[in-house]
This record gives sequence, structure tokens and C-alpha cells, in this order.
Amino acid sequence: MAATDVLEIRSMIAADVAQVAAIEVASFSSPWREDTFHALLARDAVELLTAVEGSTVVGYAVVWCILDQGELSNVAVAPSHRRKGLGRRLLKRVIEVAGARGVRHLFLEVRVSNSVARALYQDFGFEELGRRKGYYDDPPEDAILMQATLGSTQEINDLEDPPAT
Repeated sequence: MAATDVLEIRSMIAADVAQVAAIEVASFSSPWREDTFHALLARDAVELLTAVEGSTVVGYAVVWCILDQGELSNVAVAPSHRRKGLGRRLLKRVIEVAGARGVRHLFLEVRVSNSVARALYQDFGFEELGRRKGYYDDPPEDAILMQATLGSTQEINDLEDPPAT
């Protein structure tokens, strides 16, 4: 990030979708299409967040919020912005938004081989509940099902932000 660039995490808008879809393609072997994101923008039960630097989307997250349960469906960071703490910032914002919507139990699936993501989720209090055999295609792989019980707003605010880079 240049010294003049400011990172903002905000709600996704339709104008973000093409950039979000490009990050999706760079991040996942079975990416969602642009029309999927456009359709989700109209859904009340889903929160779509983007991390924006200037006019460039550099990350995003999708979380479903239904009553007191939520599911983190996708979180991804542009390859050029990885390993800079952006995933941590996005996850913290997801937890804040989900908690504000009354979510107390947040679930996710993560590839068994994705040790970096699993460690990040554990830093935020996610615990492994089990394994979903053959959950992923291309390449075939099991998923680890994880769950976090969201605490108070103060506990969420106390989650540590990464140092600025």
C-alpha cells in the first residue's frame, strides 16, 4: 500500500462485483460467477464486504446471517495484497457485522490443507467441529467444519488488528 492509500472495509456495491469476481477466480478452483454476487447483493440474509484501497477492491467476504447463526461462505484477498494482515482485518469486520445482526454462532468450512486460514480462524476463537468428507472438488479434498461463539461487542473490539504496513 502506498502511503497515500487508505484501506476501507465497507459493504459491497454492484460496481465492485467485477473486481470481486477477479479475486474469486484468482483464489478458488471453483469460483463463483459475477451473476452470483449480483444476486447476493439483493438478499437480506447476506452481508457482502469489500476491502477497498482507493478505487481498487483488494479483498472481500461473504457471510450469511440467519437468526443467531451465521456462515462465512467466502473470504479472499487479492494475490498482490496477501500476507499483509488484510484477511485478519476482513475476518474481524465479518465478526463485528455478524454480531451486530445478532449472530452468536458463526460457522465455516476450510480445506484441510489450508493451514494458514485454519490458524487465522483459530486466532479468532474458531474451533474444529468435524470433517466433511469430499467437500471440495478440483482438487478433491475434505473440509474442516469450524465454529466460533461470538461474544460481546467489547470482546470483538478487543481482537487485535495487525500492524499497519
